[in-house]
Amino acid sequence: MRSKGRMRLATAGLAAAALVLAGCAESERSDDGEGNEGAGGGTFVFAGAAEPELLDPAFASDGETFRVARQIFEGLVGTEPGTPDPAPLLAESWENSEDGLEYTFQLREGVKFHDGTDFDAEAVCANFDRWYNFPESVQSDDFAYYYGKLFRGFATGEKKGKGIYDACEASGDLEATIRLNEPFAGFIAALSLPALSMQSPTALEKYQDDAAPNVNTTEYSTAHPTGTGPFVFDSWDRGNRVTLKRNDDYWGEVAKVDTVQVVAISDPAARATAVQNGDVDGADLIGPADIPGLEDAGMQVIPRDPFTVLYLGMNQKQKPFDDIKVRQAIAHAIDKEAVAAASLPEGTEIATQFMPQSVNGWNDEVTEYEYDPDRAKQLLEEAGVAGTTVEFNYPTGVSRPYMPAPEDTFNVLRSQLEAVGLKVKPVADVWTPDYLDKVTGSADHGLHLLGWTGDYNDSDNFVGVFFGGETDEFGFTNQELFDKLTEARGVPTLEEQTPLYEEINADVMEFLPAVPLAHPAPSLAFGADVEGYQQSPVNDEVWNQVTVG
Repeated sequence: MRSKGRMRLATAGLAAAALVLAGCAESERSDDGEGNEGAGGGTFVFAGAAEPELLDPAFASDGETFRVARQIFEGLVGTEPGTPDPAPLLAESWENSEDGLEYTFQLREGVKFHDGTDFDAEAVCANFDRWYNFPESVQSDDFAYYYGKLFRGFATGEKKGKGIYDACEASGDLEATIRLNEPFAGFIAALSLPALSMQSPTALEKYQDDAAPNVNTTEYSTAHPTGTGPFVFDSWDRGNRVTLKRNDDYWGEVAKVDTVQVVAISDPAARATAVQNGDVDGADLIGPADIPGLEDAGMQVIPRDPFTVLYLGMNQKQKPFDDIKVRQAIAHAIDKEAVAAASLPEGTEIATQFMPQSVNGWNDEVTEYEYDPDRAKQLLEEAGVAGTTVEFNYPTGVSRPYMPAPEDTFNVLRSQLEAVGLKVKPVADVWTPDYLDKVTGSADHGLHLLGWTGDYNDSDNFVGVFFGGETDEFGFTNQELFDKLTEARGVPTLEEQTPLYEEINADVMEFLPAVPLAHPAPSLAFGADVEGYQQSPVNDEVWNQVTVG
């Protein structure tokens, strides 16, 4: 796809638009009455890397919570199958004003929440007003992360102010109008996030208390999540599994299996073994080292299309990373293809900037730092830091879509940096809370590995997340860059945004606050007889089409 600095590792599975998969897990099976086991029904068991944090997606920001939420809840907007692009879901269509401040949604008729409450325009407005009126106790990134980041204001508290959201009006039973205070070109795409799913106002009123001391443990968040999706909540056996049942009254295509169960297996190798042994039907975030064994055993390994970025961050509050020559030297020291070959899965693409090419504003003319150890040594000499010891932070005990084997990635980068004369001091921390708190919440780090999985197809969801303002992670102030990102986010159309983000991507790669390494393609694995699983680059994977033979 890319014209410059690009490597694509060979893979046949990535070309498929719709994936036909299978699994021989020793889970429940069904009989069609004529001795044909697996003709329908049964249970689909899927292994993620961790448990969900809670069952109310409005307070979630992690992929494991969203995985479960996508089976229970739906938003006004979904995604085109197999792509990150927005598509109608609970809203059949929408129109927006020329100034980008008003969106009118035509809602799908005949949809009900799992508790029998009608899905209509009043329900839409109840959800938007709920988010805007979140109490101050949950306005932090720990809870209302996505609403806070996207809409940037609440009705009360320290963040009191109009923000982007103005009001919602039920202009008809099946017509809802959302008014914004300023344009946000990514508004429609953002509505595909599980955090902005539609939830039953009746169930929320009965079981939820947004002002509770801990909204993660309310009755609603643990036992009564109520959406419109193809599965309804059954039970959550903490430390074991979440069980969902088929929604026989679903407005769309009713699920083919009776039950789905989501289990947590933290170790990538153990997840692969569970698939191979038939203990689960499918699993996510399969480590590259485990793929050959699974394929040899007849299992299916499917990479998602890359919609991630892995980068080597450099904290400019720590010397010598405040010197652009040092940052350039580090960039020239890295052989990205060797990093990908040693530690990243098939389907990985080499990165030239902080967004995949499929995102609006990707620029094929950014400054690239080719692998050039001699140039790296020269720049370190010019900066007067040849032989300097640098701290390199990396996480342990974790597998992320953009970083399936962080220890392996660290080891490759360490050897490359030492080859140009830097001395590397390894600093390893467990992923959460230690590593994330240190890297994103303090200045106590130097080089570090981190990345991002795109939530939806929007430029701000990549470069705006990283470089939209001063952060502890990168430790720099560049008001010109911050202002450009603020301006681009508020431009009302994607067409007008394109040249702005192209310029921003060029500016970022000149300033070089971090080195984009790759766009990894995280791998899924399934047994031999699972069918109907549609991979999504943004993990928008709903299981109503899945069968287990």
